[in-house]
Amino acid sequence: MKADITTYVSKCLTCARVKAEHQRPSGLLVQPAIPEWKKDNITTDFITKLPKSSRGFDTVWVIVDRLTKSAHFLPIRENDPLDKLAQLYLNRIVARHGIPVSIIYDRDGRFTSNFWKSFQKALGTDICMSTAYHPETDGQSERTIQTLEDMLRACVIDFGKGWVKHLPLAEFSYNNKVGESQLTSPELIQETTEKIVLIKQRMQAAQDRQKNYADRKRKPMEFEIGDRVMLKVLAKVGKVAYKLELPQELSRVHHTFHVSNLKNSYSNEPLVMPLEGVHIDDTLQFVEEPVEIMEREIKRLKRSRIPLVKVRWNSRRGPELTWEREDSFKKKYPHLFTNRTSSSTTRS
Repeated sequence: MKADITTYVSKCLTCARVKAEHQRPSGLLVQPAIPEWKKDNITTDFITKLPKSSRGFDTVWVIVDRLTKSAHFLPIRENDPLDKLAQLYLNRIVARHGIPVSIIYDRDGRFTSNFWKSFQKALGTDICMSTAYHPETDGQSERTIQTLEDMLRACVIDFGKGWVKHLPLAEFSYNNKVGESQLTSPELIQETTEKIVLIKQRMQAAQDRQKNYADRKRKPMEFEIGDRVMLKVLAKVGKVAYKLELPQELSRVHHTFHVSNLKNSYSNEPLVMPLEGVHIDDTLQFVEEPVEIMEREIKRLKRSRIPLVKVRWNSRRGPELTWEREDSFKKKYPHLFTNRTSSSTTRS
């Protein structure tokens, strides 16, 4: 019985939906390739909902070079139009450092718009979007934002709405710090090829350490096309991402997910009840109703006979049959006895 219960629970769709995940995160760490040269590959994101300055700035656009780790902090308004952001990008990034080879974005609506995609395509820059609900893909700018938020928090506490005046100093301070993946502060390595090579070696060593540490707390997980993870797997995208077949109500969600957001579904289709077959009472409890009478029997006792009926129910646990007293059952569900002919046997 224990084995049967275990099998049933593992295939129960309701259990799979509501049970918390207590396993190690799925998917080993896969890191982006180390850039070949400074400013070739960047990441970008926004810090929003800051106190509005006297000029109306309430957002910081964070742009980080993945090789040197240097960053630009650009004050903008959250509702700035895309053409204004494009002009700012040309003036502050492209004019100073040239056109990036690729950019890693999260799925902010501004970056997924047709205007921004066409703008980057015209520049010849490849767009690399993160997978849905997996901000670690853009970990470089996410980590930079954490550091900048600490700086801005201090500025807001001390200077209130005047934080914009101190943003250049925050950028200068950030660009002169030394981190695990940096050889030295970014300004000291701008024109030296030898140091770029050394930085790449240091970055590779740092990535190897980070991957080794991260993989200790993760488990490998792979799916095949056609597998079910509550939804159907359509294709494998890269090493740790999958394209899913989404229902219509999720049409606004991007169809590609990191493996850490997925888990195998072992649900048994016959155990799944369609929504139109579900009935609930006033207390929002599931109501099981009889579907049909399968057969009749008469149970014989010492001095009496009890008519019984075998009933099939619309149970959410799958097909379910029970024996009921005919007299009480007929009062409650008379429609099941209309024009019904069934076999009758005697039980003793």
